[in-house]
Amino acid sequence: MAYTNNKLNVVFSDGTLGLGGEDFHYIFSYERGGLESMLIQGKEWLYRTPTPTFWRATTDNDRGSGFVVKSAQWLAADMFSTCEKIELTVDNEKFDQLPIAPYNNQYNGNETAETVAIKYTYKTNTIPSTTVDVTYTVTADGKINIHQRFQGNQDLPELPALGLRLVIPTTAKSFDYEGLSGETYPDRMAGATRGTYHVEGLPVTPYIVPQECGMHMDNSKLTITRTTTQNNADNNPQPFSLSIKKADKNFNFSALPYTPEELENATHQEELPPARRTVLTIFGAVRGVGGIDSWGTDVESKYHISAKKDIDFEFNIEINK
Repeated sequence: MAYTNNKLNVVFSDGTLGLGGEDFHYIFSYERGGLESMLIQGKEWLYRTPTPTFWRATTDNDRGSGFVVKSAQWLAADMFSTCEKIELTVDNEKFDQLPIAPYNNQYNGNETAETVAIKYTYKTNTIPSTTVDVTYTVTADGKINIHQRFQGNQDLPELPALGLRLVIPTTAKSFDYEGLSGETYPDRMAGATRGTYHVEGLPVTPYIVPQECGMHMDNSKLTITRTTTQNNADNNPQPFSLSIKKADKNFNFSALPYTPEELENATHQEELPPARRTVLTIFGAVRGVGGIDSWGTDVESKYHISAKKDIDFEFNIEINK
């Protein structure tokens, strides 16, 4: 299908929304509640639909201070929150209803747009529940701006973290970022140096008991590089990459081969599964790790994440030309 210069090609399918350009095609699912395919220059970048994350793997200090017990319901929210509402806007025109069958029969497949925004509203299974909005705004150059908004509730416990998790189909060869040196957390930033850094593979700190690790705070850019796909017909070993860039403010991220739940479930290193995916999480808020004494004293209050207030953050996904 031919694409129109400086326009997005828009496909209103029965259960999905397709957006395409010269070297990209994105599929947003109504049923799965999110972006289910991100095909860029012939390479797929998503293994799972991105979802809001509220959890980071438990640390020794979380266990010693009792935080993990107080905020345990965020683990369930991390795994089982559901999409409750979807809103679609095309060139600033908001749809009164989603263009699914048979409503989408009025389109011929040649529709175009300059900007498309789709907002997914997720409901947490906490007590009480709250909502998180994730809005994807796509422009004709293939850039995706992602804005996430957490609705605060004064009756909810403190959060371990708040972010958006993107599971990538294969392990990254390396990643490069512009930010602070080494592993950093809100209460572990003072000794870091700002610069540009290259990291081979997806290193996991070899704690005796696997736990939270790999956080990088206050970044302006991140580039993930891979050499493998899940497509058996793809025999091109040349590296390919994708970049995350800041929007209004710098972002935090971790790039690991495991989800928080996989780290949480292992009591020793040998219990971790084989590394098969890249778990990239962009964080808008991160709790400190503490460690003031023998892993029992709570994290200093300024490094807590209150669930009482709304939390907003955004970032951009950009195609590397």
